[in-house]
Amino acid sequence: MEENRELQYTPMPKIGEKAPSFKAVTTQGDINFPEQYKGKWVILFSHPADFTPVCTSEFMTFASMEKEFKDYNCELVGLSVDGLYSHIAWLRTIKEKIEYKGMKDIEVTFPLIEDITMEVSNKYGMVQPGESNTKAVRAVFYIDPKGIIRTILYYPLSTGRNFDELLRILIALQTADEFDIATPADWRPGDDVIVPTAGSCGVAKERMEKKKDLKCYDWFFCTKKLTKSVIESKLKRSKKK
Repeated sequence: MEENRELQYTPMPKIGEKAPSFKAVTTQGDINFPEQYKGKWVILFSHPADFTPVCTSEFMTFASMEKEFKDYNCELVGLSVDGLYSHIAWLRTIKEKIEYKGMKDIEVTFPLIEDITMEVSNKYGMVQPGESNTKAVRAVFYIDPKGIIRTILYYPLSTGRNFDELLRILIALQTADEFDIATPADWRPGDDVIVPTAGSCGVAKERMEKKKDLKCYDWFFCTKKLTKSVIESKLKRSKKK
């Protein structure tokens, strides 16, 4: 059956564009995406197939980290081209039978989309012909509270995702928005952040004289301290309660 599917591939959406809208059935009921998530960040991610080992390890990790993402006002939404009953059976198997890296009795409570028609996968460019014509690759879309795509990641079928990096990206995006800064290579919360480029040597010199908290490596490259506690006090829900 699968080899008979005829797909018309559409260009994948780009960073800065509005997230394509769709309605679908999920393990948590019907979904209207991204409209029902207005005001929240969302990570929409796809996996190749239910009842596969890499995907199982990923779903257990996503579920075990769900609270950490929610603390940053971020919801998780999964997708594969499998049907709803396959999703339900697989998630039940994970909860009842799978123990992995200290994770056991893991219940997946975030929605997992049924996409047997591959309509959603096609809208988001999740099916890559070089990998498979009938399976979604490991795509990750970060969508901000206004419904705008902010980051896109793609992994091949054989490679599991790095979940420390998935959380780090979310925090980095929110930190950049909140504090009007950029984050350097390998940045972690608590590391120095990059301030906007001055625009000229004269402006940079004036800035350095007025703001002693800056460390400038040259006129175009200045950093400042931004503590982890300050970031969390602004961004984390748990800190605001």
